[in-house]
Amino acid sequence: MLNRTVAPAFKQVNEINFIKPIVQQLKNGLPVYVVNAGEQELVRIEFIFENVNWDAQKPLQAIAVNGLINSGTKHLTAKEIAEKVDYYGAFLQTEYNADFTTITLYSLTKHLPSVLPILWSVLNESTFPQQELAIYQQNQKQKLQVSLQKNDFLARKNFANAIFGQTPYGSDISLTDYDQLKQDDLVAYFRSAFQVQNCTVIIAGKFLAKDFEVLDTIFGGNWQNTAPASKNHFQFEAPAGRDLYIEKPEALQSAIRIGNLSINRTHADFPSLQILNCVLGGYFGSRLMANIREEKGYTYGIGSGIASLKHAGYFFLATEVGVDVCASALTEIEKEINILRSDLITDEEIDLVRNYMLGSLLGSLENTFSHADKFKNIHFAGLDYSYYDNYIHTVKNITAERLKAVANQYLDWNAMTRVVVGKK
Repeated sequence: MLNRTVAPAFKQVNEINFIKPIVQQLKNGLPVYVVNAGEQELVRIEFIFENVNWDAQKPLQAIAVNGLINSGTKHLTAKEIAEKVDYYGAFLQTEYNADFTTITLYSLTKHLPSVLPILWSVLNESTFPQQELAIYQQNQKQKLQVSLQKNDFLARKNFANAIFGQTPYGSDISLTDYDQLKQDDLVAYFRSAFQVQNCTVIIAGKFLAKDFEVLDTIFGGNWQNTAPASKNHFQFEAPAGRDLYIEKPEALQSAIRIGNLSINRTHADFPSLQILNCVLGGYFGSRLMANIREEKGYTYGIGSGIASLKHAGYFFLATEVGVDVCASALTEIEKEINILRSDLITDEEIDLVRNYMLGSLLGSLENTFSHADKFKNIHFAGLDYSYYDNYIHTVKNITAERLKAVANQYLDWNAMTRVVVGKK
């Protein structure tokens, strides 16, 4: 009979095999990276554009263009675009982050000759109709008004602005910013950003030579956008540690967000810092969860992370706690951070985190799309697959002494920005 009081034996992951993309170019020089794998006739094609022409006076240009790019072209209305794409069982998805805008097509491979011309029109002929813009402004303002009532949203918003200021990473968006959106500005940004020389195509799924020929025929010629573009570039200096308190007298819970400017994926210490973060708050068995949730019962969940952006990185810690235990929770969080700086982590805990992280990496490679995602992580950071080799080696060989040194270098409570929204 199975003895459930004994934990099952584990075997450490020794090797992780990545499906690496094939690099090709269209006739116009557009780079295409193809992760060709899988048996199903399904493909994901991502057109990725670096955000450009940042203007702090017009912080919503790139965001609005992303949100409205499929709202109408010279020859197709928003309804026609949606109906034509849906007819072929395909799906168009837009995604914006502070560094890149991505337009993604999911489609059966056999329908690419019919669907790709629609996408070409979207990427070259979008007009951002005034009526669609007005609806977008109204909807986004309503969403923002609702979000501004949520403590966790306010904590996240104020934390980002405190760390990164009026940049795409931390811009303090207001309702009036939506009112200032103009159709001409969106068209101007579209013509600057959506160009061949600012685009990378990443394809995952069953994609053969004949499918590449279809893509080249449709997207390998001249694109219509030719306006001047200036790539965004930012440099940040870590702000001094400080406390930001936004009082909500009626609040039942306080949202806490703590962190500081840190390193990104390009830094040699990044894998070591990821391991340390996992110990602190990066998984369900972390020290913060054990203390703040399980032992003290202050919260349903608490976690920390290391975010890697193109021009910066940052450490953050987030939770929501009852207002009556907010001060106590802050004390316990500070204590856990300081313990990492003063005491060595046991070999048993390191082994647990080591197995968790290697298992998570292996488990995240569940399909062709996830292999393509892993490639994106390194490609847009200017790295190659040796990054993952180094990551795996670091996880396998990290020592308690090394983690203590990393904690003292990157986790300083006094240098952190601490945001509380609610009541302390």
